[in-house]
Amino acid sequence: MADVPSSRNSYVSSRRMRPGISKGALYRWLSWLVPVLALVLWEVAARIGLISPQVLPAPSNVAETALDLARNGDLFVHLGVSLLRASAGFVIGGAIGLVLGIAVGFSPLAQALFDRSIQMVRAVPFLAMLPLVIVWFGVGEVAKIFLVALAVLFPIYINTMLGIRQIDPKLMELAKVVGLDWTAIVRRIILPGAMPSILTGVRYALAHAWLALVIAETLATTKGIGFLAMDAREFLQTNVILLTMIIYAIIGVAADALVRFLESHLLSWHANYAKGEQK
Repeated sequence: MADVPSSRNSYVSSRRMRPGISKGALYRWLSWLVPVLALVLWEVAARIGLISPQVLPAPSNVAETALDLARNGDLFVHLGVSLLRASAGFVIGGAIGLVLGIAVGFSPLAQALFDRSIQMVRAVPFLAMLPLVIVWFGVGEVAKIFLVALAVLFPIYINTMLGIRQIDPKLMELAKVVGLDWTAIVRRIILPGAMPSILTGVRYALAHAWLALVIAETLATTKGIGFLAMDAREFLQTNVILLTMIIYAIIGVAADALVRFLESHLLSWHANYAKGEQK
């Protein structure tokens, strides 16, 4: 009889460990419930005439517009140009922000030299800089990439600097006691400790990149998602305008998913991220 409780406990634990729908997977499915329900209600309201097609076309109409633009190739041309501009600006601005953030995070001298000037430029409204950018670079590709790079620089700079500054001093003392050299300290303590903050900066920077691109593509241009939206506005093509907004939303979700993928691989050692993977 002494073996009964243990067998019963093993049976209960085996039932609990059986594979099924985890809470994390359930929440992921629920996260799509509201968007899908909104689309269905939107389609029904447009079909029965509660919403004017000129105000808000039905999702099916927007999908037909997307298929038409995809068939003649215009959609891929505009999307490709926008992605190239955003990628170039993100790489340039991200690299500069990362280097400045590391320098200011490590060196009080670099902070005295650069931080105040960077914060002053960051405080200038983005649209207020647009006339000056046009004077400097004209309305060509350089101006558009510059605007994206400028928008990306600040969130990566700030989060990199803060991530380095927030490293636990006790860890640094422990590294010196153990005898780690500076390279090992940076590789094993500083960069892993600052990585959550850096990736948060990357997430914000991706959102800012697309916001800057929308503004940049309102300058004189003939290609890009922003141009497609501005051209549709001139002809009151609400379906095309909505399509561009949906494209921006899809790109934003894809970019956020990319950052989450990086987090799951680069921060697998972190207790909070490991807990998120187990759910």
